[in-house]
Amino acid sequence: MERVCLECNTKINGRADKKFCNDYCRNAYNNRLNKKSKNLIRNINNRLKKNYRILEELNPNGKRKTTKSMLLDKGFDFEYVTNLYHTKSGTTYYFVYDLGYLPLDHDYYMLVKRNG
Repeated sequence: MERVCLECNTKINGRADKKFCNDYCRNAYNNRLNKKSKNLIRNINNRLKKNYRILEELNPNGKRKTTKSMLLDKGFDFEYVTNLYHTKSGTTYYFVYDLGYLPLDHDYYMLVKRNG
């Protein structure tokens, strides 16, 4: 039985379990196979990075109050956070890695930085 490369259909020589003729074909095959999921992950990571940069820019000293309109004007997307922190009193902080915000009354937000 003749074995052929999964990417370019070239005849394969060598080990019995070999699937590709070279590293280029192996990489091309796997990149094509994972393209959709990689695009989704890349897009989510880009939105998280943008949110992080905005929080970092608006809160250089670790704690600051700002408005919803200021966050939105900079392009902040409230749909993308990495984790939530619930306090004993029932308050929920939203975090993008170590930078977060707490929704306050009248469209104000307290920006915070998690220590440690």
